[in-house]
Amino acid sequence: MRSKSTPGIGFIFLTLLLDVLGFGVIIPVAPRLIEKLLHDGQGGTDSEAAYVVGWLAATYAIMQFLFSPLLGALSDRVGRRPVLLVAILGSGIDYFAMAFAPTLFFFFITRALNGLSGASMTVCNAYIADITPPEKRAAAFGMVGAAFGLGFILGPLGGGLLGEIDIHLPFYVAGGLSLANWLYGYLVLPESLPAEHRSHVTLARANPIGAFFGLGRYPVVAGLAGAMFLINLAMFGLHMTWVLYTKHRFGWSPMYVGFSLFCVGVGAVIVQAGLVRKIVPWLGERRSLLIGIGIGSLAYVGYGAATQGWMIYVIIAFASLGGIAQPAAQAIITKTVRPYEQGEIQGALTSLQCVAQIIGPLMATRAFGYFISENAPIYLPGASFFLGAVFSVLGTAVAAWATRGYTARDTHPATANETAPAAKPAAE
Repeated sequence: MRSKSTPGIGFIFLTLLLDVLGFGVIIPVAPRLIEKLLHDGQGGTDSEAAYVVGWLAATYAIMQFLFSPLLGALSDRVGRRPVLLVAILGSGIDYFAMAFAPTLFFFFITRALNGLSGASMTVCNAYIADITPPEKRAAAFGMVGAAFGLGFILGPLGGGLLGEIDIHLPFYVAGGLSLANWLYGYLVLPESLPAEHRSHVTLARANPIGAFFGLGRYPVVAGLAGAMFLINLAMFGLHMTWVLYTKHRFGWSPMYVGFSLFCVGVGAVIVQAGLVRKIVPWLGERRSLLIGIGIGSLAYVGYGAATQGWMIYVIIAFASLGGIAQPAAQAIITKTVRPYEQGEIQGALTSLQCVAQIIGPLMATRAFGYFISENAPIYLPGASFFLGAVFSVLGTAVAAWATRGYTARDTHPATANETAPAAKPAAE
């Protein structure tokens, strides 16, 4: 299996890069397209667009919540490769469907279908755990963060420039990149999960409620799942209000929005591709996790309090250091979980993330829309970011409690070579 790790890691990096690149190119223009489709093509206000953006994000997340445990469990049974290829193909088709969407209703349908197939992150994390020794996983997951960062360097900047030419052009580019990645994976991706480490799919493992109960087998993982849920509430709220907030507060065009996300990507690449492999071993996984989340909490306050556009760039540079948290958390989780349960646990974490992806954008976009409306008691466009800071602080507290006795030596003894148990009755 180790001999296959090099092309496998290369494909996973490219998959995540193109996934974020495809998503990134539509960020600067998606709210504009939604505004254009409002009221049967007559257009709408910033406040109306904010609510629709929130519900679109929720639709995608609901479908991921329902189907991620199934796809994660399937990857434990049939292997990572086929599930990952289906997810990538679904994303490519969805981008083209969005480009041709004649109405908002059709737009919602495309997001629902993409959410059903969108298990790329779940399976990528399980794939990395399959082929990477426990002591090197923080650095490997740092490369995941670097792929996201590089995607945000190229994606939003390119999307802003392409959007100035044609509002639909970024969607065509995103779809083409996803389909090209699917073809590349079909030709070169090796399977990472050997037959002796595969498990059987049962109803208890393949539904979101059963998957959540599965987290209870690992108390540290269950606690970190709760912390990540709170942190994701803040993060997804930021994602859904960033374009709306910067356009409303500073008058940024898609090109300026794209450049700001370009800077986010540069910071992520520097920290997660270079600094993570040095900082996490030096600080330790637990301290890296807590310090990273704490930095994120302060950054949310800064974004909400900024009064000039240039301040956003200063905060972005500081917030980039918080990128040490995610690789540290994933290293702790994957080192604790048995190999034949990696897909199931990652699916459960994705479903929990999807709950946050449903609730976070709805709360953030409503807070933003309300506090810029005439009905608000005070004008506070940064309200969604202040709300995110509260969630992030709570997440820091939960993570500190969950990992209070954790050390890097707490790797599950089975994570390296334990064979999956024999099949159990379907009534389990």
